[in-house]
Amino acid sequence: MQRFIEQQLLSWKKKRRRKPLLLRGARQVGKSWSVADFGKKHFEGNLHVVNLEKRPDWHRVFEGNLVASRILSQLELVLNARIVPGKDLLFLDEIQSCPRAIQALRYFLEDCPELHVIAAGSLLEFALKEISFPVGRIQFLEMHPMTFTEFLLATGKERAAEVVLSNPARQPESIHRTLLEELRLYFFVGGMPESVLAYSETLSLREAFEVHAELVNTYREDFSKYAPYSDKRCMNAVLASLARSVGHQIKYTHLAEGYTVPTIKKAFNLLCTARVVSKVRAAGPAGLPLQAAANEKKFKALLVDLGLMQHLCGIHVDSRLMNADLLALHEGAMAEQFVGQELLASGRNELYYWARETRGSTAEVDYLVTSGQGIYPIEIKSGASGRLRSVHLLLQTYSKPQKAIVFSTATYAELPEQKLTFVPIYYAGSLFKTL
Repeated sequence: MQRFIEQQLLSWKKKRRRKPLLLRGARQVGKSWSVADFGKKHFEGNLHVVNLEKRPDWHRVFEGNLVASRILSQLELVLNARIVPGKDLLFLDEIQSCPRAIQALRYFLEDCPELHVIAAGSLLEFALKEISFPVGRIQFLEMHPMTFTEFLLATGKERAAEVVLSNPARQPESIHRTLLEELRLYFFVGGMPESVLAYSETLSLREAFEVHAELVNTYREDFSKYAPYSDKRCMNAVLASLARSVGHQIKYTHLAEGYTVPTIKKAFNLLCTARVVSKVRAAGPAGLPLQAAANEKKFKALLVDLGLMQHLCGIHVDSRLMNADLLALHEGAMAEQFVGQELLASGRNELYYWARETRGSTAEVDYLVTSGQGIYPIEIKSGASGRLRSVHLLLQTYSKPQKAIVFSTATYAELPEQKLTFVPIYYAGSLFKTL
C-alpha cells in the first residue's frame, strides 16, 4: 500500500542537518510497515529493525553509558550484522518499551550524525513522562490512518485518486457521483491499514468490520498499561461515549456514569495522549494564531478513525444506510469525523471550531482552519447557502476570514458575493494545500 508519509521520510533522509526521527501515532496506523517499506526502497545498504517490545532482552544494550559507538557495537552483535552509517537505516521500533533507548537518540546525533536513525512507537508520551527527554535533538513526525486518497490507491482506483489530489474543480456528473460512492465505502471501511487491506483483498465490508472489532479490543487491552494513571473501566466508558459524541460539545459528566469529573477528565486526557482521541477546541477567528483565542473548557472530540468510530457507535450497516445521504449518516457525525480526520492527516496538529452561545440563540461552525495568513471557517452541509445561518453570522461578525468553505455532496461552486465556496466533501484532505 502506498503511504504519503514516504515523501516526508524521503525529505528527512536528504536533509544535510538531519536529526534522528521519532515517528508518533496511535497503535496500528501503519508506522512500522511504512518505515520498513521506506528502508527497503530508499537505502543502498541494509534495513536493521530492532523491535524493543518483541525483544525485551535487547534492552540491556541501552543500559550503562549512552555512547553511540558502544550501542552500535552491541546492536551489531545482537543483529549479527554490520551497521554502516550513510548507507544503512537503523529502525528502533516500539521504542516506548525502552525509555533508555529514547534518551540514547540524542547521542546518535552528537556522536554519529551520518547514521540514519528512525524510532517509532505508540503510547510514547507515557514513556516520555518518565525520562529526561532530548529536546532539540530529535525531529518528530506524526502519522495518521490512511486518508481517502490512500484508500483509493489501495483499492486500485488510481484515476479517482488523481482527481481528489488535484485542485478542487467542478467535475462531470459521472465522476462526481463515482467519487461520492467511493467515499461512502471509505466511511465504513475507515483508514486503519489492516481494515483497508482486508477490504481491498476481499471487497467484503464484513471483513473490514471484523478488523475494527479486533482493533478496538487492542486499544482496550492497552488501557491496562494506563493503570497507574486512570480507571480502566472509566476509560472504556469514555471511549464509547466519545464515539457517539462526535460533532457535539463535550461535557465530562455525560461521558461516564458513576465516576467523578476528575476521574472522567483524566481518562479523556489519557485517550488524547495515546492519540486515540483528538481534542477540538472552540476559538474565535479574530486573528492569528487561533490557539491564542482557544477555550480550554469548550471543546469537541474526534476519534482516531472513522471505521473505529462507527464500530464503537454500533452502527448497523444495511442497504438502507448504504443508500442514505452521506452527510446525514449518524446525524452528520460521520461526515464531521471524516473532514476532521482528513485535516489532521494533512499536517494540522490542532483543530478548532467556532461556537457562540447567547440567551435564546446558539451558533456553531464545524471547523476553523488556517492556511498561510488566512482563516477559513468550514461548514459541512448539504443545504443551500441561505440555510448556513451560523456561517453567515461568523462572516458578519469577524473581518479576518475572507471566505468560508462549505463541504457538501454538491458540485464545486463559488459564491463570491456571499464569501462562500462550495467544495465536494471528497476534497477535504487536499483543498488547503492549494490555498
